[in-house]
Order: sequence, then structure tokens, then C-alpha cells
Amino acid sequence: MKKIITYTGLLLIMGACTKNISRFNNETKNSTDVAAETLFSNATRNLVDGLTTPNVNDNVFRFTVQHWAMSTYQDEVQYDFSTRLIPERWWARMYRDVLADLNEAKRLVTAAGPETTTKTNQLAMIDIMEVYAFQILVNTFGDIPYTEALDVKKLFPKYDDAKTVYYDLLARLAADISKLNVAGGGFSPVQDLIAGGNVNKWIKFANSLQVRMAMTIADEDNAKAKTLFEAAESKAISSSSEDIVFKYFGASPNTNPIWVDIVQSGRLDYVSAKPLVDVLKNTSDPRLSLYYQPNSTGEYVGGIVGGVNGFAGVAKPSAKVSAPDFPAILADYAEMEFYRAEAKERGYTVAGTAEQHYNNAITASILSWGGSAANAATYLASPDVAYSTAAGTWRQKIGTQKWIALYNRPFEGWTELRRLDFPVLNLPLGAKSGFPNRFIYPGIEQQLNGTNYKAAAAKIGGDKVETKLFWDKF
Repeated sequence: MKKIITYTGLLLIMGACTKNISRFNNETKNSTDVAAETLFSNATRNLVDGLTTPNVNDNVFRFTVQHWAMSTYQDEVQYDFSTRLIPERWWARMYRDVLADLNEAKRLVTAAGPETTTKTNQLAMIDIMEVYAFQILVNTFGDIPYTEALDVKKLFPKYDDAKTVYYDLLARLAADISKLNVAGGGFSPVQDLIAGGNVNKWIKFANSLQVRMAMTIADEDNAKAKTLFEAAESKAISSSSEDIVFKYFGASPNTNPIWVDIVQSGRLDYVSAKPLVDVLKNTSDPRLSLYYQPNSTGEYVGGIVGGVNGFAGVAKPSAKVSAPDFPAILADYAEMEFYRAEAKERGYTVAGTAEQHYNNAITASILSWGGSAANAATYLASPDVAYSTAAGTWRQKIGTQKWIALYNRPFEGWTELRRLDFPVLNLPLGAKSGFPNRFIYPGIEQQLNGTNYKAAAAKIGGDKVETKLFWDKF
């Protein structure tokens, strides 16, 4: 995207005459200067909207993890991500709409005024969001432009090794955590859409992100994962009151993107998926009625993944999740407790037992969706759910329950499904490929950055969706 802008600029320069016509390019109605705070909040909003929206042009992960299906149009459900240019849109969102704004915000904050604790905090917060966005790109594509990605002088950025990038991101995150200081301020509550200006909450968020990123590489580098996990775990989210929540509002334009695509649009496209509906029904999961609304006869019937589904005959996303003010979650207690349960099974130093953390995670998930403590206790007593009697290894137990709990957080659900390998999902009807372990690179990269694209594709044995990322070992 930045290449197109650069090329256009060169053409304008080449076509100019000797007269100075630059005055015609001056914007007279709008400010050409955007404040760092505005860029920061805009980048945050674009990142969270991308993770939240169900729009088939942008986010297909609910289909990939088989939480949702479609009534009529099956392209994305069947892993056709090329027709609507899904990789291009995801790439553009992260690089152009998130990272470019963060990079400019960082430049402006760095150049503004003397060094203060507040300035240091702001730079750390910006960098944490850059780490967040870059790790999303790594977990989507693998090798990506990184060291040259945000340099406007590099028209054809090279691709960096995914593992090298990921480890550098972890180092950056640790440095950011060490710089955050509660004695100073941050961004204003209005501009800080994640923590409302609360530096303590940023410390919780950053440590929780380190826990997540550490556990992501546990099968690749257990020793490093252990060290990073143990350094951050005690400072990560430890109760539901500390969840990192992005708030939407009941009036446009700051509404939940799910409401936009389901309610405001009036379209009848999105339906439940049979794999998750059946698991919820078979275990009497109290989240069934919180995740979905029943069909026209009051029954919870899951849609066939990849098949045509009559809209009236199947369950749909609930009114709760499609409310205009339903929030997005960036990190929560349930997720952290699942990581603690897994860490205990891996032999890491963490208080409590794997079973206790597993139970805490499930209870937190049920409560966060509006269920009761009694609902959670009854559910956990089921032999198919109880940690001591549920089927399989810890991977299967934790993986299956995490897949359920990450409803409406489909990107993280996709990462955990690839990493833990449970539950085992069948391919959708009419699948165009094997299970997507990654996205192929955008076509625009093939066209405009062909040499580096070809090198990146050759390095992983071809640009294929089935190719596993460096941390996906099983």
C-alpha cells in the first residue's frame, strides 16, 4: 500500500512543469497535522475492529474455527480466501491502518518536548500495540516484512524470518513492561481505548500478552516459554475485574461491528455451526443460549459447515453478541487461567493445580457471558467436562474448553486450535484446501514486491495455506 502511494508521488513529480504548483496540493479545509493521541486511538480501533468484525471481506476466523457457518454463500467457509482478497485486506489493515499510524504516533511523541515519565509510558504503550499487531501478522502469515516494513525509503521490504521476528517482539515487549511506570501518566482516558489512561491496566495487559506469546512458542522452545511465562504470570490478569475490554456504544459510528453486519445490514447470512452447537448441547453447556438464539421452532440446530443452511431452520448468533454495545475482549481472566493450567501440566512454576486453573477458566467464561456460579458448578460436575474424567490428554481437555471459551475471539481461537490441535474438526463441505494453518501472501506483494515474495515463498516450500508456522509442531 505504501508502495502505491510512493509510486504515485514519483509520477506527480515527474509530470510537474517548471512552475511551482505545490500550492494546489495544500488542503485548505482540513488539518494536515494529526495528533499522536488521535493516531494511537485510531490504530487501536482499527486493530480491535479487525479482530471483532464478522464481515466476510475482512475476518473469516469464525468460519475457520467452526463457531459460525453461512446460510447461502459458502466461499469463505470452504476456505476460498482469494475471491474476496482476504489476505490483502488483513495485511492492509495491520500494516496500513494499524502499524503505520502507530509508527507516526511514535515519531510525534518522540519529537515532542522533554523526556518525562508520561512520555516514556506513552512510547511503551505505542510499542506494545505494535508488538500486538506484528505478532498477529506472524501468526497469520509466518515470515513477514518487519525490519524494513515501516521504512518509507524501502520500496521493496525484505521478509524476515518468523521466529526471529517473534523473538524480537518478545524482547521489545519485555522492555516495554520494564518502562511502564505508575508514577507517570499515559494517554488521556478519551484517547486510550484499552485502559482509559490507567497505567496499571497497561502493565496487566502487557504481561498478559507476554504470557500468551510465551505459551504460543511452548512446543517450539519450551525453556524460553517457561522463562517468559514465569516472568509475567504473577503480573498478568488474575481476576475478571482486570479483563482488557474494548467498549462499543449503542449509537453509530462507535458500535459493535457484529451489530453492523448482522442487525444494521439486515442480511440473513450468518448462522451457527454444528460442531460447536453439538458440543454445547451434548454437555448441557449453559453458554448455548448465550452464544446462540434458537431456530424458528425454538430448537438449537447447528448449521452444516460449508453447506447451504435454511436461515429459519438453524440457530443464529445470539442477540447478546450482536448487540450494538457488546464489547470486544483483548485479554481476559479465563484465557490466562487456561494458560496457567497448561503451564502446570508442562512443569512450569505456577501456584495451584492444573485442575483448579481449568475450573477457574471455565467458571470465568460462563460468568462473563451471563451465566451463574451454580450453572458453572453443575457444568463442571459433568463427567465429560470434569478435569479428572474428561476424555483425552491435557491438550484435549484444555484445547476443547478453550475453543468453547474463545467464542467471539476467533483469531485467538484459530491460534489455539493450531497450537493445541484440539478439538479435531472435519473439513467443511466443498473445502478448497486442507485446514488453513496460515494465509497465503497478498497478491499485491506478488505483483509489487515479487523478488522478496518469491524468496519468502521458497523458504517455506511454497506459499500454501496448509504450511505450518514455526511454533506449530504437531
